Amino acid sequence: MGAEGEGAVEEATGFEVCIVLPKLSRAAATGPTEDCVARLVRELEGAGLLVERVRGVPAEFIKLAAPMGTLGRAAADMQMKKLTYIGMELQFRWDQVAAFVRQPDGSLFSWRERYCCFRYLIYGIVNKTNSEIALKFDGKEFHWKQSESLLTMLEAEGVVKRIFPLHDEIKRKQLLRNWALNWLDFTWQPIDEIYSYFGTKIATYFAFLGMYTRWLFFPAVFGLTTQLIDFGSLQWLVLPAFLIFVISWAVFFLQFWKRKNSALLARWGINCSLSEYKNLGIELSSLSDSLTVEEKKFCDVSAEKSKLQRNEWFGVLLRIRNYGIIMLAIICLQLPFELAYAHLYEIAETEVMRYLLTAVYLVAIQYYTRIGGKVSVNLIKYENNQGEESSSASLVYKAFGLYFMQSYIGLFYHASLYRDILSLRQVLIQRLIVYQVLENLIENSIPYLKYSYKKYIAIHKKKRGKGSTVGRSVRLSTRVEKEYLKPSYTASIGAELEDGLFDDFLELTLQFGMIMMFACAFPLIFCFAALNNVTELRADALKLLVMLKRPVPRAAATIGAWLNIFQFLVVMAICTNCLLLVCLYDVEGKWRIEPGLAAILIMEHALLLIKFGFSHFVPEEPAWVRANRVRYVAQAQNVCSKQLLRNISKFQGKLD
Repeated sequence: MGAEGEGAVEEATGFEVCIVLPKLSRAAATGPTEDCVARLVRELEGAGLLVERVRGVPAEFIKLAAPMGTLGRAAADMQMKKLTYIGMELQFRWDQVAAFVRQPDGSLFSWRERYCCFRYLIYGIVNKTNSEIALKFDGKEFHWKQSESLLTMLEAEGVVKRIFPLHDEIKRKQLLRNWALNWLDFTWQPIDEIYSYFGTKIATYFAFLGMYTRWLFFPAVFGLTTQLIDFGSLQWLVLPAFLIFVISWAVFFLQFWKRKNSALLARWGINCSLSEYKNLGIELSSLSDSLTVEEKKFCDVSAEKSKLQRNEWFGVLLRIRNYGIIMLAIICLQLPFELAYAHLYEIAETEVMRYLLTAVYLVAIQYYTRIGGKVSVNLIKYENNQGEESSSASLVYKAFGLYFMQSYIGLFYHASLYRDILSLRQVLIQRLIVYQVLENLIENSIPYLKYSYKKYIAIHKKKRGKGSTVGRSVRLSTRVEKEYLKPSYTASIGAELEDGLFDDFLELTLQFGMIMMFACAFPLIFCFAALNNVTELRADALKLLVMLKRPVPRAAATIGAWLNIFQFLVVMAICTNCLLLVCLYDVEGKWRIEPGLAAILIMEHALLLIKFGFSHFVPEEPAWVRANRVRYVAQAQNVCSKQLLRNISKFQGKLD
């Protein structure tokens, strides 16, 4: 094999991808027409994959594994870009494997890169003959056309039901033991192992959740102190001081998260991308082309510029229209519903009725907001967004607008109408407790109920097929059968643009908004949030490792649009808490207009200054990350300059 694969062959690969086929309703008949499953297996083996067929109760499964050499050649054929040891992302070459940076666990490819190679290999099986090939399955016959992907054709014919990634049992059990079931350290997480197993996006979410939970203990302790200690004559200063502390805490938390995120990406070899080199105006792959295409005229450039400007402003108008539709739906449909709930809540006679009303409301509003989310997904299809990341951000903003109204309008209504801080605290407690308990119950019970129902249906069909005379029990005997019946990790509004992290991040932002915007009304609310997040860490880990299929890896290196929403909620918190402090409460809990609007306006402007000023005190990336980035850019400039000079010399030589 040579030097190209000495390090790579040491990596053992298990079965990582599964193709699901329906069970045959009749025995396969012999004849001149080839069975499509047998042909698929032969083609997969011809592509260098390791194949294992499993005949289960609900379906038939083809499990796939790949030697590292097969993945390496696929990555080279895909022209995959990987980070090298000089800090540049270059096209992968299997014969130069030693030049490319390895993953934290020592493997050559990340989980997302391996999954992309698998999909490239299985969808790259095409009919290279000069004629159509007749195939049959379960008595049906169809034709595999020239240059057609075999797997695409089988999906269209209903032969291939699903393709999904498989759990690695050894790594899954290690994560289960060391992470999900490890309650000794409430917030510790093996982030590098999570990244290696689930990919960048999920690892980034858990890193953010862990850091957010740890930082919550600071305002939780301060809030608990304000409730337990009587400050006497200085009591009127407690809430303003608490507000200043909370705003400063939020600003520093978000800034330190940016630092942590950049450090994680640097450790995973993701932060150094070609974007730095593109900013230099130099592309290695286009150096020669830029010198040999001198015949391009300025009129072509002007025409392209005009076209891009038209598309840009047309996309802006489409987004404005879609945001207008969402806002109209909120005002005309959701706002009356929210106000009706707030009114019914106030006229309820007992606390039991209020808790029941809140539970019914939260269940009903889930369906409304999911409908709104699906409408948002359809609207985004007509926007001129640049790539999947831009479309996902647009969806996040629209959906959060719906949930923002759902979560806070009742609280705003109660605070403005009754102006009773003690009553507002009761509403906050009920909202937080009922919402978090109900959300966790739905989040963790529905996947199990779906799995149990699918398992029952599969076993029941198998029993009916065997007949009533058979006394043996039917059960799922293989791991792949159980994984197939588990629900996928998808967003509640649909899987087109987002995975299940959409709901998890949405839950965090709604909680963050509630504890921040009403911090002065109930400082103890941070304690509830901290306790909830400690359990959320382990519950989400168990959900991913036990209750759901292994998620498809997605290429997201940051929390994206959610960070903008967190920063927006900090500004909202400044405004709402200053309004609360306009009416300081007296001994009886009633608010009164003191010490005056002037003092509150001064405090509001001071907090805004803290918010935007403190953001610049903490650098967004550690010094070692910044130093590496500068060094990598300098190396890239050096390499690009040498290549450019060589091409200029060649070009000048041709002119001479």
